[in-house]
Amino acid sequence: MVVLSLAVGAKQLSFAEAWSGLADSGSSAYTVVHEMRLPRTLLGLLAGVALGLAGGVMQALTRNPLADPGLLGINAGAAAAVVSAISFLGISSYTGYIGFAFVGAAAVSVLVYVVGGGRGATPARLALAGTALNAALISYVNAVQLLDTASLDRMRFWTVGSLARAQNETLLKAVPFVAAGALLALALARPLNALALGDDAARALGSRPTLTRALSMAAVTLLCGAATAACGPIVFVGLMVPHMVRSLTGPDLRWLLPYCALLAPVLMLGADVLGRVLGRPGELQVGIVTAVLGGPFFLYFVRRRRVAKA
Repeated sequence: MVVLSLAVGAKQLSFAEAWSGLADSGSSAYTVVHEMRLPRTLLGLLAGVALGLAGGVMQALTRNPLADPGLLGINAGAAAAVVSAISFLGISSYTGYIGFAFVGAAAVSVLVYVVGGGRGATPARLALAGTALNAALISYVNAVQLLDTASLDRMRFWTVGSLARAQNETLLKAVPFVAAGALLALALARPLNALALGDDAARALGSRPTLTRALSMAAVTLLCGAATAACGPIVFVGLMVPHMVRSLTGPDLRWLLPYCALLAPVLMLGADVLGRVLGRPGELQVGIVTAVLGGPFFLYFVRRRRVAKA
């Protein structure tokens, strides 16, 4: 997928030309590869890791197989904060976006935790609180876009989810946050395994459910805040990937989370390449492609669960 991402685009390159453009500064493809496709590819890898891990943690935390980072409104919180910064403050750089994205994601995380019951929060309460906040925040984002036509053009690529404007600066700013969130998520694999057995069983195994939930939400906030600030709110990656991985590894998060971090970037880059091919001479943004792929997957999974219960 990395090779395809470097080779496929408005200017088609062979694999040999893509390699030459990557390694040889004198190559005619050097500018295309290094200034446009390499940052885009690396951002796709980084955002894929973030969204895949966030989805795996969210499904374990809520014990809901249909959960993704959008379920608790975290993506919507980051999106609402960034859209507000664009519209009301004129912010136009990733450096400006990322601070607002984390404030929005963290605020919604705390609000969901409080509304969901605080220390007495249950997976069902968290899911209901997050769904309600997510709907309200998405409505707010749409309203801002409709009322502020001057900023609409600046926001439209970001709000659908796109890798097209990737820059080296974006990568450098995002890496520390994704790395911290990824390490925290992977470290929580054992406590989340225990939490899946229920709070009482988790305590008997030496886990602390309240602390595990708080740290899990912190990990998801770091991962989703960085990915959303860099690419916009990209949906369904965090839903689809854990299910694909679970069929290979089983439910053990010590295996599931690392494989999510491996497979999600493959899906992200595949969707991005597919968007470039289908949208020629322009392109379809990656967020649109993942939504088109994820919708039928979601319906299929819901139907399969109903059949299994019957």
